Amino acid sequence: MSNYQALKEQVYEANMEIPRQKLAIYTFGNVSGIDRQAGVVGIKPSGIPYDELKPADIVIVDLENRVVEGTMRPSSDTKTHTLLYRHFEHIGGICHTHSTYAVAWAQAMREIPNLGTTHADHLVASIPVTEVMTDAMIQGDYEHETGNQILDVFKNQNLSAEEVEMVLVACHGPFAWGKNPAKAVYNATVLEELAKMAYLTLTINPGTPTIKQSLIDKHYFRKHGKDAYYGQDY
Repeated sequence: MSNYQALKEQVYEANMEIPRQKLAIYTFGNVSGIDRQAGVVGIKPSGIPYDELKPADIVIVDLENRVVEGTMRPSSDTKTHTLLYRHFEHIGGICHTHSTYAVAWAQAMREIPNLGTTHADHLVASIPVTEVMTDAMIQGDYEHETGNQILDVFKNQNLSAEEVEMVLVACHGPFAWGKNPAKAVYNATVLEELAKMAYLTLTINPGTPTIKQSLIDKHYFRKHGKDAYYGQDY
């Protein structure tokens, strides 16, 4: 039995939600989770189809990307995940997908504007998009630099990773995170839906303005914060 069985099971189940939610095909995408007390991350192995994945296949790495347990190579995106875990100290899971509408916005190098209350239910800001990588970054430690691009856009826009749990990497695709791997996939699913809604809205009316601040505040804070009243208490 693995010393990290609970983490492996949690990360496995979250990865299996990617094809269920149609967020990626074949071997695309990955989910990780962190055990901060143990200082390790569980992540999908590289290039393994979802229908072949087993809990035992989940690779355990430390925060310096060294394999702690597992016989397979971890996801090629591992360095992006571990960098985000090191800097976003309150997150417990990360999900990277290749979902169609979110990737389209990333390829267009455009942030997703906050156009309505569905978006405002989940975050007050636009969904940010990173800068395009320089050639030096691409030719260097690419996956590490992908994480740096995410950190840079959050720093430059003064965004909180606890309030904005999703981002588009320009020319690449979406990353989302949350308090655990399941919540990271939930946020990735929400991101794809918001990307689709925004695309359709701007197709119908390219001049659609962003939602007014009073509606953003109403919808966001009725779900989040000390005065939230949406849902049940249990």
